[in-house]
Amino acid sequence: VQLQASGGGLVQPGGSLRLSCEASGRFFSINEMEWERQAPGNQRELVASITSDGSTNYAASVKGRFTISRDNAKNMMYLQMDSLNPEDTAVYYCKADIEAGHRGVSMYYWGTGTLVTVSS
Repeated sequence: VQLQASGGGLVQPGGSLRLSCEASGRFFSINEMEWERQAPGNQRELVASITSDGSTNYAASVKGRFTISRDNAKNMMYLQMDSLNPEDTAVYYCKADIEAGHRGVSMYYWGTGTLVTVSS
């Protein structure tokens, strides 16, 4: 099982970016999916999460600006980031609770990170 994040880059304050995360490999199902981020010198923090039926949760710092979504048919998760500010600069990671190997047994997988830099 692999998770691959993409879509990061350099954006000006107030701009937007859309991150994508693709799950690949052999697995039975994907349960909760999450975006985390880690800024230089800071601990990794939860940005947003989404359950398999679409229920979402956001960190207070991004609520109203970021939107998490997923396409279960494509094994994809997205993070639409609007009104970006320099404090959003971080490496963003995707994380997913995936049932693989044995039915009924799931574990978390982390993907590679994608760097988001918000700067003028």
